[in-house]
Amino acid sequence: MTDAVAADIPKDIDVVIAGAGVAGATLALALKQGGLSPVLIDPQPFDAQLAPSFDGRAWAIAYAAFRQWRALGVGAALEPHAQRIEQILVTDGKTPGASARGGPGPFFLRFDSAEIADSSDGEPLGYLLENRHVRAALAAAIGAAGIPVLAPAKVARAEFGAREAVVTLDDGRVLNAPVAVGAEGRGSVIRTAARIGAIGWDYPQTGVVATVRLERPHEGVAHEYFLPGGPFAILPLTDNRASLVWTESRARGAALKAARPEVFQAHLDRRFGDFLGAVRVEGPVFTYPLSLQLAERFVAPRAALLGDAAHGVHPIAGQGLNLGLKGAAALAEVLVDAARLGEDIGSEVVLERYAAWRRFDTVTLSAGMDAFVRLFSNDNPALRLARGLGMAAVNRIGPARRFFMTEAGGAMGDLPRLLRGEAL
Repeated sequence: MTDAVAADIPKDIDVVIAGAGVAGATLALALKQGGLSPVLIDPQPFDAQLAPSFDGRAWAIAYAAFRQWRALGVGAALEPHAQRIEQILVTDGKTPGASARGGPGPFFLRFDSAEIADSSDGEPLGYLLENRHVRAALAAAIGAAGIPVLAPAKVARAEFGAREAVVTLDDGRVLNAPVAVGAEGRGSVIRTAARIGAIGWDYPQTGVVATVRLERPHEGVAHEYFLPGGPFAILPLTDNRASLVWTESRARGAALKAARPEVFQAHLDRRFGDFLGAVRVEGPVFTYPLSLQLAERFVAPRAALLGDAAHGVHPIAGQGLNLGLKGAAALAEVLVDAARLGEDIGSEVVLERYAAWRRFDTVTLSAGMDAFVRLFSNDNPALRLARGLGMAAVNRIGPARRFFMTEAGGAMGDLPRLLRGEAL
């Protein structure tokens, strides 16, 4: 490697983070706040990730995860783009809008932010944020914090020795650090290099995502309809818009993606209904294949996994990114506390604390989401009756509703300090 190539490699790196997506960037900010020196690597320039055409998704962010961003100094930049979720209406076997018009059937579930204890602090059930706004705020914060970002750059290989991780980029640059974090998605090079296997399967479904403008106010209400082809979610955005997550079979998903705008609009009108008035598509339509993938382990000597590199789940409950943000808070706390005690932050003893903290919650939630997909993405009469009775029972039991709302808000269990809104 020449001196010219090596010149931009930072000195004294504590943590190499492969993947500057939302989870990886959040981890970098947390580590920096805790006094460590992270470096981010990403195959995409930050500027490309901010364009509306890069990724049309919007994230349902748990209120505990939003606390983390506030504690990291990103909350003020995100709040103008954050739509509060005040209610979630879940319906099975109804056309969109039936519950909103005051005629819910017996198989109906309503979550209201006024019921949860944290609402006394003014917190909603969660927030809806467009991916590009989240990335823009994180990118600005990373720049302000002086965190080095090597992009565009790809990890070619990684080696994990007794004392350090050695990460080699495809342009020949080499980074050495006590620990390397794989946060670069389901095809993680770090995970493969650390010889961590993954289990999972594809679903015969495609997620169709689009943004629409509404004629009538959505009032911060999120709607989810469990239909035979999969869930159809209407997620409120700022400026009286909504993000649609429309789950269909692969064939129908491909047809919707390829349809002319007027044809897509006709299908949308038929599926959406008129309870929020006329709806108009704004921007491109995106499609995403749906699958489950779970790493067999979250850590190995000198390596840790985060986000989709560790777990990729179905979007049926909007918990995928929130799992990654929980992981970022836990991993940052483990590494920062270990460094303050003078421990080797890449040792198996230290990294196993992170794995033990996140393993049970991640595995149980992933299994729960998979069971939800199988239970709700079908039209079997017996299963429809069983799930309907379960929804009706939860809807009538206040403590059960509050439990699910608190769990979805990320405020259950042994929370890292950042998820409590406390700085590291």
